[in-house]
Amino acid sequence: MAISAFAVKVPAAEPMVGDLRRLYDATSALGVPAHITVLVPFMDPARITPEVLERARQALSRTPSFSFALNEVGRFPETAYLAPEPAAPFIEMTLALVEAFPEFPPYGGEHDSVVPHLSVAHGKALDADAAADELRARLAASGAVHAACTEIALIENSTGKWRDMHVFHLRRAASFLPSIQ
Repeated sequence: MAISAFAVKVPAAEPMVGDLRRLYDATSALGVPAHITVLVPFMDPARITPEVLERARQALSRTPSFSFALNEVGRFPETAYLAPEPAAPFIEMTLALVEAFPEFPPYGGEHDSVVPHLSVAHGKALDADAAADELRARLAASGAVHAACTEIALIENSTGKWRDMHVFHLRRAASFLPSIQ
């Protein structure tokens, strides 16, 4: 079944995680770049209308653009990931989308909380162990990945490969606006 998802692409992370994702994360081969998921699964792409896009835009407009760092390795049982700091804006966007579209809880309602993360390895605990060890070494050698969240992509997989369907641009944070005198 075709689905869609909201994701923050993180191209700045590709040099650190790209090769590991190709080894340990099957979504990489399906066209999904390094990203932090905001909401998955979302509706069948064929059901996404201009009205749905407007509801999503309104929900996402609550969060202004922000900078974040990926400097900590995290684990789920079969997943190794980089955790964004701060995590709060990602959680805010997820909760705003869930409020606008309550029929689409994060990860189909499988988890009790929202944990923003950039998956690097997913599927096997041993692979996740290897990826986590390598990520720790890479972070120690090169430091955190720094990035900015200025947009959220609505991606879909109706052809078997993931592709952008729509991009929502976040408003600039007030602290970045020039002062008016």
